[in-house]
Amino acid sequence: QVTKKVKSMQMFHTPVTYAMQGDRVGVCVTQFDPKLLERGLICTPDSLHTIHAAIISLKKIQYFRGALQTKAKFHITVGHETVMGKVMFFSPAPANFNEEIQENVFDFEKDYLYQEQYLSKDSVSSEENKENDQAGEVQLPKQQWALLEFEKPVTCPKLCLVIGSKLDTDIHANTCRLAFHGVLLQGMEDKNYTETFLPKLKVYKQKHKEGQVERVMDDYSVIGRSLFKKETNIQIFVGLKVKLSTGEDGIIDGGFGQSGKFKIRIPDGLKPDTKMLLSAASKKKSKGGKGDMTKEDESSKNDSAQPVTISLIFKRYVFDTQKKMIQS
Repeated sequence: QVTKKVKSMQMFHTPVTYAMQGDRVGVCVTQFDPKLLERGLICTPDSLHTIHAAIISLKKIQYFRGALQTKAKFHITVGHETVMGKVMFFSPAPANFNEEIQENVFDFEKDYLYQEQYLSKDSVSSEENKENDQAGEVQLPKQQWALLEFEKPVTCPKLCLVIGSKLDTDIHANTCRLAFHGVLLQGMEDKNYTETFLPKLKVYKQKHKEGQVERVMDDYSVIGRSLFKKETNIQIFVGLKVKLSTGEDGIIDGGFGQSGKFKIRIPDGLKPDTKMLLSAASKKKSKGGKGDMTKEDESSKNDSAQPVTISLIFKRYVFDTQKKMIQS
């Protein structure tokens, strides 16, 4: 961070008034201690920045074998340096997978979906393939991004090339060591970027919990179980919307007893079919007792309908310090 005046410049003994990339130049600087100088980069003020982390747009290199996993460490080549860095991959929200992305710009206003790994055809499981509407075709986002966190700060220009490699792979192995390439869209110069910058990055995880209806209380409320652990503070989930497998929408009203059970309010009331299903299930439970089950009881149990399940879906932003649960 030292600024000094340039007295004169020469290129091969010829005085010059400017120098540019690719030139070899001698620079005479006034009142400067040469012991302060070390090998590095020389540039117009503010044209380079020193960063601790960065957001990049990226593509996987097709010859690299294996998945690109979030939290994995790669050798990151950026500017004139190669340093170790940890990655976190994310993509647009699924509804925006096919949306055209503006090149070399990152939009902090949008929501992004956290990914355990970079999405590619070979990384999507066969189960997800089956669920896809287009038989055999995997739906992939047009663009993906990564948060890079460097083990030591790096100095580089904006929008520079970024290469991620696994340079510790055996050099004699017949395998590609370059994993991905991308463009640096946003650098984080603040050392405390985790507190000052990352909360602006709206990357979320989709959470899905499932439980079962224990019994009916009345036409507008049921008791649920198996959605939370016994030690969970159910109070923080009060007011969140849930859906029953029979189609009813409900709202978590609060805890019920000490064993992790909870009360659900059904604003539009239970359907008659649901009430019959649940009352039949509870009768069967009370009738069962602890005695030995006859073959008839066993067969009737096997024929009985599946229990009514409760689905709780919400999202939570990765860098939200308050860890709020968000529902649409």
